[in-house]
Amino acid sequence: MALDPKKQAALALHRFGLGPRAGSVAAIASDPRGALLAELDRADAGRIASNDLLNGGAAARAAAEFQQAQRQLRREANGGQKKNAQPKSMQPMEAPGVPSQETAPQPNPQQKNAARPRPTVGIAPQELYLTEAKARLDAALAADLGFTERLTWFWSNHFCVSADKGQVRPIAGAFEREAIRAHVLGRFGDMLLAVESHPAMLIYLDNARSIGPNSPAGRNRNRGLNENLAREILELHTLGVRSVYTQDDVTNFARVITGWTVVPPRQDPERGGTFTFNPRMHEAGPKTVIGTRYEAGGVEQGRRVLADLARHPATANHIAKKFARHFIADEPSPALIERLRKRFLDTGGDLKELTKALITSDEAWEAPRNRIKRPAEWIVSTLRALGVNPPDVRPIVQAQNLLGEPLWRPPAPNGFADDSATWLDGLSQRLDLANQFARRNAGDADPMAVFEHALAPIASEDTRRTIARAESRPQALALLLMSPEFQRR
Repeated sequence: MALDPKKQAALALHRFGLGPRAGSVAAIASDPRGALLAELDRADAGRIASNDLLNGGAAARAAAEFQQAQRQLRREANGGQKKNAQPKSMQPMEAPGVPSQETAPQPNPQQKNAARPRPTVGIAPQELYLTEAKARLDAALAADLGFTERLTWFWSNHFCVSADKGQVRPIAGAFEREAIRAHVLGRFGDMLLAVESHPAMLIYLDNARSIGPNSPAGRNRNRGLNENLAREILELHTLGVRSVYTQDDVTNFARVITGWTVVPPRQDPERGGTFTFNPRMHEAGPKTVIGTRYEAGGVEQGRRVLADLARHPATANHIAKKFARHFIADEPSPALIERLRKRFLDTGGDLKELTKALITSDEAWEAPRNRIKRPAEWIVSTLRALGVNPPDVRPIVQAQNLLGEPLWRPPAPNGFADDSATWLDGLSQRLDLANQFARRNAGDADPMAVFEHALAPIASEDTRRTIARAESRPQALALLLMSPEFQRR
């Protein structure tokens, strides 16, 4: 039996998008699948255009300039003596919770007056990070459906970097815009090359310092080969864990991509912070990876290996499973995985076609809504439902910290977990945040109006009655935000 059109529309927005806004369900109820497919064909799908955002190289140079000036001010404040303390702007962010106007700590005037002078040149890494975070949040809240945003978030977690690594923090947002968004509906091979040659990835997984032992630089230095990036490309980004590669493949591939490094930001005012191939660090000569011999060719040798990995059947299988799991179910049907795998191979890794195959499958619409939204999805769907766009992104960043999914700060190179069980333990923290959201917005958001546009088509009668019988508007909103139907996709 066919689903009610409004139910299908609500399912589309919760499962594939970022939750309904006022009027969203009615706007796509006539053809929910068609609305999702139409979003994929928009010329600017997935892009963020803002004059406030710097490209990766410019952000790296601005951060380096700020930090250099900061160090100089510190030396002057300490009588010219150098300090080894890490600048505050480079330290990992704390996650004490979401401060409100009532509970946020107030600055101590004496401490404020005693603060060291702030550099007047460059941009602090944390400021760059927060500017990118606000642009990302604005894009998610402004999206009609949020489908391409969800795709971007999926691929950004698949090819993750961590802002906890100091040099990555100022360019984490640029990495997502330049390597992920630019290719989110393009070819997997193009995204793979953009990701693995981006300074954020080269720094995060230490390839920027990897030196071929027999390269000119390797014969003169103590540092040598680093296999981190090569291993994660094979294990996480393409072929999958325990698939067709061996340790020899990891080592040989690591040698292939020696010399893939970054121009030091402080040394070049025009190209600092950008990708470069350094032949003095490169291990020259032919190498064999996954049974294929690659002749010498400098940077092109690595590009050829990546191109072959992008087309490999094991990569298609790995991507199909992960893609279906993220959007549909913790254990997606083998038939859906096979359909996605075949479409990936038949189209040469065309990600738009892969996405269309998902949306047009029956499984995408018939699977039970058992997947718990990840913290960032739940926060954004909450803001969309309430019609709120915070002027300050910091409380939202702190909320993600509290819920265990800090923005661009995954716990490991395999990204944040993408199964429901992982996020069950955080529901009590979500309740705390739901109460805060409800208290702050109860004056403007009518609970039953929010219920009707965000949840009504897929809500049970029990949920409707529970919200309607709440003792207050804040309680009603909190119950809505914590309802099973709102928590799941």
